[in-house]
Amino acid sequence: MIRAWVAAVCTSAALVGCTSGQQARTEQAPTSPSASPNTSATNPGAGSTVWLCRPGSTPDPCATSLASTAVLPDGSHRPEPLPTTKATDLDCFYVYPTVSHESGANADLQIQPDETNVAIAQAARFSTACRVWAPMYRQRTVGDLFNLQHGAANSPQNQTALNSLRAAWQDYLAHDNRGRRVVLIGHSQGAAMLIRLIHQDIDPDPAVRSKIALALLFGGNVTVASGPRLGGSLTGGSFQHLPLCTRKGESGCVIAYSSFPSQPPAFTLFGRAGAGVSALAGETATDRQVACVNPAAIGGGAAILHPYLPSAQIPTLDVNTAWTSFPGRFRAECRHAGTATWLEVTTTPAAAGRPALLHEDLGPSWGYHVVDVNIALGDLVSDVAAVAR
Repeated sequence: MIRAWVAAVCTSAALVGCTSGQQARTEQAPTSPSASPNTSATNPGAGSTVWLCRPGSTPDPCATSLASTAVLPDGSHRPEPLPTTKATDLDCFYVYPTVSHESGANADLQIQPDETNVAIAQAARFSTACRVWAPMYRQRTVGDLFNLQHGAANSPQNQTALNSLRAAWQDYLAHDNRGRRVVLIGHSQGAAMLIRLIHQDIDPDPAVRSKIALALLFGGNVTVASGPRLGGSLTGGSFQHLPLCTRKGESGCVIAYSSFPSQPPAFTLFGRAGAGVSALAGETATDRQVACVNPAAIGGGAAILHPYLPSAQIPTLDVNTAWTSFPGRFRAECRHAGTATWLEVTTTPAAAGRPALLHEDLGPSWGYHVVDVNIALGDLVSDVAAVAR
């Protein structure tokens, strides 16, 4: 089922991720974004940010149905209770991965189904623990990520993407934050751009840094200084002040990982310092370790994962809810060997003998990159809720 979902979402094997242009179910698909520009221009004094997700806006793909059906290891189905949405002091600032199939090097700011669907898949479930903001930004497009001439972090194309995101972040801080704590969320290119934004604008500034409740950065190769603990030190790589998280509920820290079924190969795009996606994040140093924090066991060790996937993007699955969960199927543990650090995801004994759900559809250099977020989405939402508490 997950393989079918991956096949649906990965229409191109871009260097830094891909997601679906497939429309979501009617019950979760928002009205066409063209009906409402969703810009900050509706707020007096605000900037020109185009918001993919914005609290109180219509449409808002980050505020869609969260009804879910659990598919248990024995194949039986069980309806899940609707999650409780609680008012908190948290805002989530979400930056989506590479999804644009526009023809230019950098995407424009028009909201299209690609951005809408990935926001539903990766960000909507966080709305139970925070207000979700997601700006459109001029990301490198799927096609341009094959252009090695634009690969350096300081290339005009990557700078355009970063400057676009920076403008949206500054607009949010100036007009919408209003003293709330912030959870930064990014995957793939979105994580790479957030790594650069944190490194340049947030980590060095104590006032801005104090606003960060969590940074959730997946498939972007956050690095830390090499050290005796599994996965290296807590800081000293990408960030000098924001450390990796060491316990559930800890604030002002980072959860980061790339998921694989086993040790990433030497030619991997993720999990090795200076390799693959590292160039996009400006993380070219090879004398560091890529960070790994298990979202289901922040203090370390192995734990059962709680995956959630949009049901509309699993065409072989017969459920009537917007979401499907797969409890009891997978466990995860951070691993380190040689120059690689990764979140190793394996099946549980309860799932033994059942059809395999996870596959490296884009090859071993990608691992489970496409589902980095969804494979642990329930755990990640729980981590944000714990910080809110």
